[in-house]
Amino acid sequence: MFDLVHLTVNSLATANVYGLANITISYFDMILDYLVAIVISIIIALILRVPLMPSDRYSFNVSAIFPTPIIAMGIFSFFLVLNYTFTFNGLLLAAIIGICSGLFVKYLFNYIFPSPEGGDDINE
Repeated sequence: MFDLVHLTVNSLATANVYGLANITISYFDMILDYLVAIVISIIIALILRVPLMPSDRYSFNVSAIFPTPIIAMGIFSFFLVLNYTFTFNGLLLAAIIGICSGLFVKYLFNYIFPSPEGGDDINE
């Protein structure tokens, strides 16, 4: 994770395509933003009654631990690489992405990424 943070900060500093040199974000802010996105996505998934862990180790069931924070981190990384942090050094953006990723895993994940034949479904 720290290598991802280092590469993202370097891309923000060197690949300043849109001339947004006044937008700066520190390592601490970036790690805090990632943690906020992860924690909020897990909390929203648990509120929506997504199971914490899958029922079987090799199943294709979604859970609050596996795809939810990974999706939140990936989407938040896209915004950081594009040098878009919104307000509060990215905290508000991280919270919005955490909420959206929890909702995505609950309601849209199985439609976009269907499980193989005979796989378990979260809506059953």
